[in-house]
Amino acid sequence: MTDAPAAPPWALLAELTHGCPLHCAYCSNPLELTRRSAELRTDEWADVMRQAGELGVVQTHLSGGEPLLRRDLPEIVGAADAAGIHTQLVTSGVGLTRERLAALTGRGLRSVQLSVQHAEAGASDRIAGHRSFAAKRGAAALVREADLPLGVNVVLHRDNLDALDALIDLALDWGAERIELANTQFYGWALLNRDRLLPAREQIERARAVVAARREGLAGRLDVVWVVPDYVEGTAKPCMGGWGAVSLTVAPDGTVLPCPAAATLPGLDAPNVRDRTLEWAWHHSPAFNRYRGTGWMSDPCRSCPQRDADLGGCRCQAYALTGDASRTDPVCRLAPDHGLVRTLVETPGPGHPATPRSFSATGPPARVTCSEPVPRTFQPFLISEQE
Repeated sequence: MTDAPAAPPWALLAELTHGCPLHCAYCSNPLELTRRSAELRTDEWADVMRQAGELGVVQTHLSGGEPLLRRDLPEIVGAADAAGIHTQLVTSGVGLTRERLAALTGRGLRSVQLSVQHAEAGASDRIAGHRSFAAKRGAAALVREADLPLGVNVVLHRDNLDALDALIDLALDWGAERIELANTQFYGWALLNRDRLLPAREQIERARAVVAARREGLAGRLDVVWVVPDYVEGTAKPCMGGWGAVSLTVAPDGTVLPCPAAATLPGLDAPNVRDRTLEWAWHHSPAFNRYRGTGWMSDPCRSCPQRDADLGGCRCQAYALTGDASRTDPVCRLAPDHGLVRTLVETPGPGHPATPRSFSATGPPARVTCSEPVPRTFQPFLISEQE
């Protein structure tokens, strides 16, 4: 149910593949990932970019998984550029060579966001489940050599939250213009590891103080973004800027979603670009109109003065915590289910490490193992509240 016709989207998250060389325990992609054989072809992605440009999209994140696993990545970049869409590569850095980057910039790549797991090489490799720190450092040097804007993205959790000072220093040393400190979003594989990833409130408060101090000292040198941790704040945020309000996601198999985690919602009946246009998906599909605006709400959201600001919070988070996507996001201190979140934050989980992303023996091939984190606030792709 929607209150008014939707404005055009201006951001597209293009999940080109679920394949990834890393095994991150905080991976937020679905438990069941898309096989390489089911991914959109080059011409299909080119058509997605053409349609996206016509729909009004001006910015796309080329993500996954690891988008560098797509040999046709330059062609996809070129199609987006031809459609008038600003392109940003979201990568682990593994597989980025000078020749590969030259091919991408030659087709119109405009910026790069590099994921980093920790400032110390051994800890970074352990968290990533792959010896990748050296490749990340090399990738950062190549991006700066190519004179492209570089952003660093760090998914924060119990195992790296106390390394913020060192991570910010790393971003400066590597020549980044921006570092995004994004607390883990508990979907997909990360949800299975929540008890081992979720930091204590005291650890969050220490990190908040570090961010505040470093921001003041680095003003004009490095943009330090702190993505508010949902579980600790007690305030709901409009996920992705609001359901079907700002951006859309196209999954590797062509499924069109209001946000990456929406694939987990039962009965959503999301459209696919192989059957429907992006225009129809955005404006007319039941999936995009289901939680758009405020008309779908029940109390306490319906009568809350913040309903037009937080839009009821995150539907996927509501489902993950309560089993009902239509309920008030439990992170809100006014939600009937807020006690669920308070208990999680106040009850420390086990001290042993989180489980790296993996598959059963009957699952997809080993090369399809993990997804890099979905970026939440890299300009101009603002999809989450900041402090």
